[in-house]
Amino acid sequence: MGLTGRWVGPVFAITGVFGFSAKAILVKLAYDWHPLDAVTLLAMRMLYAAPFFIAMAWWAGRRGDAKPMSRADKWRLALLGVIGYYLSSLLDFMGLAYISASLERLVLYLYPTFVVLLSALLLGKPITRRAVLALVLSYAGIALVFVSDLSVSGSPGTLWLGGSLVFACSILYALYLVLASDIIGRLGSMRFTAWAMLASTGAIVLHFLVTRDLGLLRAPTPVQSLALCMAIFSTVLPTWLIAEAVRRLGANAAALIGSLGPVFTMGLGASILGEPVHGVQLVGAALVLVGVILVTLRIRSAGSAATDRAQQGIAPES
Repeated sequence: MGLTGRWVGPVFAITGVFGFSAKAILVKLAYDWHPLDAVTLLAMRMLYAAPFFIAMAWWAGRRGDAKPMSRADKWRLALLGVIGYYLSSLLDFMGLAYISASLERLVLYLYPTFVVLLSALLLGKPITRRAVLALVLSYAGIALVFVSDLSVSGSPGTLWLGGSLVFACSILYALYLVLASDIIGRLGSMRFTAWAMLASTGAIVLHFLVTRDLGLLRAPTPVQSLALCMAIFSTVLPTWLIAEAVRRLGANAAALIGSLGPVFTMGLGASILGEPVHGVQLVGAALVLVGVILVTLRIRSAGSAATDRAQQGIAPES
């Protein structure tokens, strides 16, 4: 492989991580530019993304090694899509109305630690001493960031509400990964993701139709542009780029590059949204990054399909 070829994987991984990291910035901008609620904005984003995932599902299903999906697979895909990309994403969008993009990304980044805990609880997998150290570092880092934000927040209750919503989002995404472990291996990551995303699209559109007026989708052009960017550059394109990066680099290398996600979001939040960055926040963020890197590298050695998936650098898609 030539020099150019060696750079393709890292460039794909960095670009994909950057795209996922920018999602929170786009959501915050949409809230600032127009009085939108989380259900409406999420419905707009998924409707724009749906044609791409339909094409992805069709393409993945036509591959020579594609296995047929049973009725049980289809029902399970629908359930996992609702858990991992509808409920999880909705909680995340709701949380972003109350907390900074930087804090949101750090809390989301904890999901591999929840994979470890849920795997122990549901699958009986042991938690090693290294994993315990990683968990302590990660949660100590989040505690530091929360304390720092509470000290400057004019509304502590709002901060706790937003943080709790995103925390629940991260737990649901981890649960989705644990429950999806065998079906991902059977259907393939890209095909599984496409169908799960389409199932979540159906769920959020149904939620919107039952609880909202269709006129809410006629948002101003700048907000429509943000939703389209969110769909393409923070959903569809990063999904493919990260999957391709994992194929080229392996899950461990992709996971390490994925640790840039919170750094990207903090930088974008400071430069675009004017979010403050304090020393205590940086120390807390560093602890979270170290803890998650420790646990994801340990995850890889465990060989679980769910945890392999968890370290592809793909944060809850939200």
